[in-house]
Amino acid sequence: MSQSAITVSRIDMDRIEALLERLPAAEADKLEALRAELDRADVVEPAAMPPHIVTMNSTVVFEDESDGEKLTLTLVYPTGAGAPGTVSIFAPVGSALLGLARGQQIDWPMPDGRKRRLKVLEITYQPEAAGHLHR
Repeated sequence: MSQSAITVSRIDMDRIEALLERLPAAEADKLEALRAELDRADVVEPAAMPPHIVTMNSTVVFEDESDGEKLTLTLVYPTGAGAPGTVSIFAPVGSALLGLARGQQIDWPMPDGRKRRLKVLEITYQPEAAGHLHR
């Protein structure tokens, strides 16, 4: 089954690809899902990014469809990960978030093997929509 294209800003694409190129081969091999996401992306200039799309440094509100729990995360580069409420683009859920639109869903694998289905409810901050085009 083919997935629909995601939308990624040119700056995000350039920065993520540069990070991937600098990784040791063993680490880079673990990020095939991210590479697959990037390969199917429609790339747009930051000023043309629709405000309902998750970009790097976006803050996103999700709902767990199984229990209605709401979760807020900010998608960050690896150097920004580790702070509460952040998720790295190199984490599986981070890779899945990039380019999602409000209303779309992702399956988030949990450590115990279960999956949580999360729906994007709102993007409370998107750098491009806020005019922060070169953050």
